[in-house]
Amino acid sequence: MIGARNITLAYGKRVLFDEVNINFVKGNCYGVIGANGAGKSTFLKILSGEIEPNKGTVEITSGERMSFLKQNQFEFDEQTVLNTVLMGHKKMWEVSQEREKIYSLADFSEEDGIRAGELEAEFGEMGGYTAESDAASLLSDLGVTEEYQSSLMKDIPSNLKVRVLLAQALFGNPDILLLDEPTNGLDIETIGWLENFLADYENIVLVVSHDRHFLDTVCTHVADVDRSKIKVFSGNYTFWYESSQLMSRQMSDKNKKTEDKRQALIDFIARFSANASKSKQATSRKKALEKLTIEQIEPSNRKYPGVIFQPLREVGNQILNVEGLQKSVDGRKLFDKVTFSINKGEKIAFVSRDPLAVTSFFEIINGLQEADAGKYEWGTTITKAYLPVENNEFFTQGLTLLEWLRQFVPAHVTDADEPFLRGFLGKMLFSGDDISKKTNVLSGGEKVRCMVSRMMLQNPNLIILDQPTNHLDLESIQSFNEGCVNFPGIVLLTSHDHTFMQTVANRVIELTPSGIIDRLMSFDEYIEDDRVKFLREEMYKK
Repeated sequence: MIGARNITLAYGKRVLFDEVNINFVKGNCYGVIGANGAGKSTFLKILSGEIEPNKGTVEITSGERMSFLKQNQFEFDEQTVLNTVLMGHKKMWEVSQEREKIYSLADFSEEDGIRAGELEAEFGEMGGYTAESDAASLLSDLGVTEEYQSSLMKDIPSNLKVRVLLAQALFGNPDILLLDEPTNGLDIETIGWLENFLADYENIVLVVSHDRHFLDTVCTHVADVDRSKIKVFSGNYTFWYESSQLMSRQMSDKNKKTEDKRQALIDFIARFSANASKSKQATSRKKALEKLTIEQIEPSNRKYPGVIFQPLREVGNQILNVEGLQKSVDGRKLFDKVTFSINKGEKIAFVSRDPLAVTSFFEIINGLQEADAGKYEWGTTITKAYLPVENNEFFTQGLTLLEWLRQFVPAHVTDADEPFLRGFLGKMLFSGDDISKKTNVLSGGEKVRCMVSRMMLQNPNLIILDQPTNHLDLESIQSFNEGCVNFPGIVLLTSHDHTFMQTVANRVIELTPSGIIDRLMSFDEYIEDDRVKFLREEMYKK
């Protein structure tokens, strides 16, 4: 067990935590959620001892070992990859180092022999004799192949460093596992492996993540950081979100009878309890939901943006035709032989093993890059809006939010007065004096919300989204996702957010160096399809 007792932390007048009391118990995985800046990562650092609170204590059951996913990729630069993982079990590593030091002595005394014997016993009890093979296996599972395992950390690619640090956190079956954004830098296959690993994990896990599919797959409980407090709720993220939204609607519906409201909540809990039996953490999650009482469901205090794209007109029969597009960068072929057409009603997820491939493709069809070969043609009825993965170039002038948005008023809008523009900013939670804020001091999340305001202003019938969830909190991601599901136009999308891709797309196109894979199916169907898996391997070999 690990618990917080009267934890209080403030930075000046800003109070992050006020008298927080909470317990986390064995067998549960807790998804720590909250708005950007609420203190999710800070709370994990308090539990790990990295940050000292102003008041209160952290209590851990005696003898239990804690592991915390480190974010500093340079901390272990002079260590080998394998040793970096082994260092995740601090006590075992210390015993190993002392053991080796004794064996390297030129004059080996009787006392040294006795101490070596003690260390051997301790080392064996901790699983030291299989530690290297266990660490190597863990690295391989996370996509760090044997060729890198003897290399120094400073000599391996940055995308592999995050995997090594994740392996370090997971190594040795810690009693308490703290993970802050563990899916960053992982591909779909590796995220799937981690989901299965955590679903079978029998100890305590606390995880901060903006990946809703990941939270839904691994979490038995949600720890909601809000208004300087933390409350624990049974169920995964989707259960928490939908139940809090349902309760909010129930509270606002003054005309609905109390018994009708109660029955609706009972039916809701029963439905989710039944669905839990299909999950990877079926037993623990189902039991938690079955014990849940209506009184434990509370409305969320969160504010959700209003992401509403309203096309000025419908798309025509010709939307986009692409023929033979090809692109290489520094001798690396990103994609080739890209040929397809878009039909009415399609929302397409674009994927590639090379993330630069999709970004380059989107830049090309938006006229911001030149293809090496091939052509594309937009239909005359298309009004498109593009959300690029990088947006810093839009925010260099230091304009106010109102001035900034006014630059992008389309020709068909004849009366873009202040109330009109405030409406678009307000939908993205910029209100009051916020509109006077300078754009060159905005956070990453605020910049994305500005870009979405700009997109909505265009009244597009086709939207192109390159990693739309970057920098956004769960509330904004949820609203953005629902806005795209409800959008009556065409969506071209790529995202690390599994739920976004699954719920929006009805077609998947994968860009490879030797052509495309194009399927009319959902994202989940695509990644599970054995024929697609075989074809993908063949196309990346060419």
